[in-house]
Amino acid sequence: MKFVAQRVTHAALSVDDVPVSEIGCGLVVYFGVRVGDTKEQVEKCMQKLANLRIFEDGAGKMNLSVKDVRGEILLVSQFTLYGDCARGNRPSFTEAERPEAANELYRYALTYLETLGVPVKCGVFGADMRIVQSNQGPVTIIYEV
Repeated sequence: MKFVAQRVTHAALSVDDVPVSEIGCGLVVYFGVRVGDTKEQVEKCMQKLANLRIFEDGAGKMNLSVKDVRGEILLVSQFTLYGDCARGNRPSFTEAERPEAANELYRYALTYLETLGVPVKCGVFGADMRIVQSNQGPVTIIYEV
């Protein structure tokens, strides 16, 4: 399981030019599920995400979490995080979990984040999404369990 979190001042997600989700200050998080990943790994990832101290405090140090700044998370499922391009020029996605199982863990991640007290918005699993985001910093964190 892997996520890529980017600190943003604003982000908007649409499908077929129809707005789906929008956040202000917070994190856009691209979330990938690998074959065999579990709910326990989801919990570990989401706890890490909710508590990552990557927002600046009054002294300009990255010392605050998304919860501390009362930010939001836009969680986007992205199987391409497990694209392997070591051989040839076309990525192989054999490490990415099957859609049914990946969607179940993605849905669990959304619910779990809410229990941690983080406002969360979502994308549309399996859809061709358009995401417009204003990165802040930029700050990008990659985490894998």
